[in-house]
Order: sequence, then structure tokens, then C-alpha cells
Amino acid sequence: MQIQVKCSCGAECPEWAIVELQGVVEVQPALQDRLQNLVIGQLCRNSSQENYTFTVGYHELTGSKVTLKKPLLVLKKVKYMDVDQGSDDQSASKVELDVIGIIRHKILFKNRPKALISKPEPVVKERANAAGSSVLN
Repeated sequence: MQIQVKCSCGAECPEWAIVELQGVVEVQPALQDRLQNLVIGQLCRNSSQENYTFTVGYHELTGSKVTLKKPLLVLKKVKYMDVDQGSDDQSASKVELDVIGIIRHKILFKNRPKALISKPEPVVKERANAAGSSVLN
């Protein structure tokens, strides 16, 4: 079987990236049925460098952008019914792979995550004294 690969995105395909994590991302049992379009965290890029921060819950990962040795294509499988074969062979179909993106980089998070622990704001005595002194005057 011959499979044709074509690019219908015009002159240039959109750039995609791979996010590579070390470890396992576990989904809560209540969310098992709703994995499609599930937001698991927030990915931010440091504008001055090629450093990235990925925050998942109370964990923060720091990573960097790495160029892949060989680029990868993101493909979509398209099936067509082959009308040239005749009505005797019903299983005759034509398969094409459509290029929808190209991956040249990955964002690699290879270090252990940093725990984000929020602490209550400490009460500053100077502010409390300043507010009290202005009431006395």
C-alpha cells in the first residue's frame, strides 16, 4: 500500500514543540473521563533567555529549549473511497497523510520540580504603628 504525504498549509507549516517531562503526570480519578482539553498547568517563557517555567499545581519546573537532531512531522490521516476500483471491492480506499505541523524544538524539563509553598503574609509592625500614630494625631 502506498501512502502519500502532502502539505496543504501553503508555503510554510506551523511550528509545534514537544514538552518533555521526567516522571509521571497522574490524573485524579474524577477527571479520567474528561482528558480532552484538560488544562494541567501554565507554561511561561522568560523573554530575556530561552528558559521556560511550567507550573503544575504546587510544583514549578524550570526547563530549556533544545533543538532536535531531526525534525518531526505532525500528520493527520485522511481516508478517501477509491471510486476507480468499481463497486465489487468495497474495501478499496485511498489513504493520504496530511502535514499539519513540524516540530524542530523540544522544551526539556530535566530537573526535579520546586515545591511552591504559600505562606501567609507577615504582619509588618511599622505599618501597624504608622496607622495607629496617624489616628492619634
